[in-house]
Amino acid sequence: MKKREFIFRVITDERVLIVIVGIAFLWRALVSSDGEITLWESASSGISLFIIGWVLFGYIYSMNAKPTDWPVSNKIYHGIAVSLLVLNSYVMIYYGMRWVGLLGVEVSVPQDFIYRDIRYVLFVMFYCSVIGSARYLKGVHENYRLLIKERPKKRAKSIKEAIFRVITHERTLVVIIAAAILWRIVISGDNNITFWESTLSGISLIIIGWFLFGYLCALTVKVKHRMDLRRAIPGIALGLCAINIYALFITG
Repeated sequence: MKKREFIFRVITDERVLIVIVGIAFLWRALVSSDGEITLWESASSGISLFIIGWVLFGYIYSMNAKPTDWPVSNKIYHGIAVSLLVLNSYVMIYYGMRWVGLLGVEVSVPQDFIYRDIRYVLFVMFYCSVIGSARYLKGVHENYRLLIKERPKKRAKSIKEAIFRVITHERTLVVIIAAAILWRIVISGDNNITFWESTLSGISLIIIGWFLFGYLCALTVKVKHRMDLRRAIPGIALGLCAINIYALFITG
């Protein structure tokens, strides 16, 4: 076994990832023990997320560009890479605004540091979930490419299948993202977000996030005969669950 392959297996081992999440939890418990988070403590947390997030994005993106006879695996890597890019950008904007003083207290003062601790741990859980699924995604990318060919698209056999294809189409997703951007611009135009506007935003995130989580859980049953793919999907679902929980906190 090559040294590079050995390091990859160690990093993607579930026990190692559990230790990383445990360290993140203990770190935040330590820095928040006095009820205050200093600049260097915030910087340490932010830098660790930067390193994990962008290194992971680089790896996923490189696998996305790797040629294969089964383009579906490339599309999976592409989707994960885009998700990582969005989250990494959010982390950069959030910590950048906090370090330069543009972002103050987010919730009530006694609970603000707890809220920040939850965010950090959930983000680490998301990254670790993607790292854990990377081992099995690599198996999908390499082992299935000579066994499975992408089937030519056929006409939908039912209304359910037709709706699924429309919802998951790239142009539909672009429209949804554009609508979300316009919605936030409209409600933020007066520099004040009302309770019902925040509630609508939260409900939309909860519906989309948990519906997608449920679909991924159901998908593991359909691919039970492809072990690498079956093991990769729960990791992705766990990462999505962490983001969904964060969405509950941020809109709660």
